[in-house]
Amino acid sequence: MPRSIWSGAVNFGLVSIPVKLYSAVSQKDVSFHQIDRRSGSRIKYKRVSTKSGREVPYEEIAKGYEVSKDEYVVFDQEELEELDPERNHAVDIEDFVELDEIDPIYFESTYYLAPGQGGNKAYSLLRKALEDAGRIGIGKVVLRTKEYLCAIRPLGKALALSTMLYPDEIVQPGTIKDMPDRAATISDRELKAARQLIDSLATEFDPKKYKDTYRERVLEAIDKKAKGETLEIDAPSEDAPKVLDLMEALRASVEAASSGKQKKKAGSSHKRKSA
Repeated sequence: MPRSIWSGAVNFGLVSIPVKLYSAVSQKDVSFHQIDRRSGSRIKYKRVSTKSGREVPYEEIAKGYEVSKDEYVVFDQEELEELDPERNHAVDIEDFVELDEIDPIYFESTYYLAPGQGGNKAYSLLRKALEDAGRIGIGKVVLRTKEYLCAIRPLGKALALSTMLYPDEIVQPGTIKDMPDRAATISDRELKAARQLIDSLATEFDPKKYKDTYRERVLEAIDKKAKGETLEIDAPSEDAPKVLDLMEALRASVEAASSGKQKKKAGSSHKRKSA
């Protein structure tokens, strides 16, 4: 069962809501360790001084910020703790904005907010008021040792808190050298074909239809190797011929998408008749 990772209050106006914070995601990455192929044992790393070459005990390690080549400003843990943002365990909502005003690039991690003791009514009130107004609350929260900008929004029957990036943490497209200086000239025929392709693939978002097929293949391979089976390595497939004509590529894509939709409809119809 998930455990709360933070407890505090959400404040809007003079209303204070006791809340607990829970992680809203459980990532399913497959982690590997580095192994000595000869002995099958795990490889570990030592903390070694680049100057003396000796291993450094953990209690002798400080943190340093490089100000120039091989020159560091060094901080002890006590000094860093003194600089930590004030841990007041409160989220003060400063503004209410519409969700579609915020580009997704600003969102970082999402958590669930659950009401704390005695906070159920005020919690439900804020969730319902946000839902009816079509707005989300913007404030700041301190998690661990960092102060985040955050958004509080209704998510189903719950409130969700998403940490956000500050504007100076967003890389501007103009700083990327490979970005075009100006848009290419697009013909009406090309635009119409591109719109047809988009329309042919348009559907309602259903997250359940998307699966991490790579992770499934890796787990299947792990299971086989654990049973002593040998993995068959397929020869790399030859690259498909490149289509140089943009209109030809668009036309072929629209036809393929339309054909795929027709096959799906036929399959669904067959299943219904069989049932």
